[in-house]
Amino acid sequence: MSDNSTTRRRVLKIAGGMTVVALAGCTGSEDGSDEPSGDDSMDDESMNDDSMEESRTMDPEEASRAEIDRFSEEAGTLMVRTEMNDLPDPDEPVDFDQGPFITQGLGPGGEAVEYYNFDVQPAEPAPIYAFFRENGDPVGDQLNVIDVIPGDGGYNDFWHVHEVTVPDDYEANTVTSGDDLMGSDLEITGTDTIKNCPVVPEGSTATKRAGDEDEGLIEGWYEGEVVSYFLFEEAPLEATDGNKVPVSPIYVSFNTNPDEDGGGPQSGFMTEEMSDQTHNVVASLPGDESYSPLWTVTVYDNADFEDVSDLDTATSATILDTDTATVNCPIVSVGME
Repeated sequence: MSDNSTTRRRVLKIAGGMTVVALAGCTGSEDGSDEPSGDDSMDDESMNDDSMEESRTMDPEEASRAEIDRFSEEAGTLMVRTEMNDLPDPDEPVDFDQGPFITQGLGPGGEAVEYYNFDVQPAEPAPIYAFFRENGDPVGDQLNVIDVIPGDGGYNDFWHVHEVTVPDDYEANTVTSGDDLMGSDLEITGTDTIKNCPVVPEGSTATKRAGDEDEGLIEGWYEGEVVSYFLFEEAPLEATDGNKVPVSPIYVSFNTNPDEDGGGPQSGFMTEEMSDQTHNVVASLPGDESYSPLWTVTVYDNADFEDVSDLDTATSATILDTDTATVNCPIVSVGME
């Protein structure tokens, strides 16, 4: 498990441009729209004088931390804590390198792949706000701000990046909540960039990546408290024309078919004998134009399990259900032994 030394504030490049974004948090409204309130762009370039005079900066190292629970009934869909499973307690660090949080599947050509399971997520991203000076430089040490965490309405692991322009006299970490931001006169501009950043309890670990990004945690603000999250950048993501997260298909089979008693996700994925290898087949890989870590799930008959070895055989199998959910499963390795 990582400790506080592995949690850091980092500056990340926005895909498709030279702008940099200090990713440290995410925000969203209860209905899942990009703005908790107001328009996408505010008229004035700075906070008003009274607001700036009354504001106080906060030190992230001294601030309290928000309690995170990804497995409550409000937060989870496929992964909900019960007396019958061993899912971590609220705010308990999670080791995502262990089952049921990581799965071995197959790529479109039959290559072995490995991906994390971050449960069902909607296609509507939540906004994340990154702070910049008027000259385009990021505000040093400023954590980004969120106003939703797992369990809140409108939460999503996928964040729509918004830039907040601040004046030269703005002090880092003066704004530490969505209420602070929406009560200011700061200019907010939406970008096309989507980031995959699951919010998790402090100390959680997920050490595998398909890209070269750091596997450590990043800090952000939520209602004046600090939160931590991962970053997965195995491929750049841009919002669709409908301002949604792009999706890609995945074909899966379960130990018991969904139309049978006890069937579907609760029965677990079917695997090869004495192995963790499933025949779940993803339709794209990082580097493919159509790749997205948000997968639309199609279920095929487990009677065809042995015959499914790649995308062609998966699409030829007996399909039991299509588009059953959209799940956040970033691919972290391809062609592993």
